Amino acid sequence: MNGFQKFESEKFASKYISGLKMIRKIQLRDKEQWEKLYKGYADFYKVEMNNKILQTVWNWLHDENHAVDGLVYEIDGNIVGLTHYRRMPSPLRGQDIGFLDDLFVDPKHRGQKIGEKLINKMKEISKSKGWNLVRWITRDDNVRAKSLYDRIAEKTNWDVYELK
Repeated sequence: MNGFQKFESEKFASKYISGLKMIRKIQLRDKEQWEKLYKGYADFYKVEMNNKILQTVWNWLHDENHAVDGLVYEIDGNIVGLTHYRRMPSPLRGQDIGFLDDLFVDPKHRGQKIGEKLINKMKEISKSKGWNLVRWITRDDNVRAKSLYDRIAEKTNWDVYELK
């Protein structure tokens, strides 16, 4: 291969490799980037985060016997979005459904429909597992996310309570 052919080959490769975007399962190599995003998620909701919680959730994500699973949205090798989800029994339906625990997109990457793409992937996973329903909650003041949710999903009339 002469110099010009190599240049054209590299130019072609960079044109098509640059901007590579994908949704995939969280992998062990993602820990540092995942931690940064998950801390951002906790900050957004004003929830205290510490190393013990981070390590516990990270271990759950990589334990095949634990219900929590996760996806990331990657652009050019950088993790810019995450979602954690799990199976949840629905006794009134007599079947399992999916529960979306966490969804977060790096603020610098918002407006690119990454959250919507992650939710669409959850819909695919739900169907493949026979759940046929994914449920999640969000805070009342999460206006930007709610505008997405209102467009792609059905808002229920259920209120959420916590007993401590």
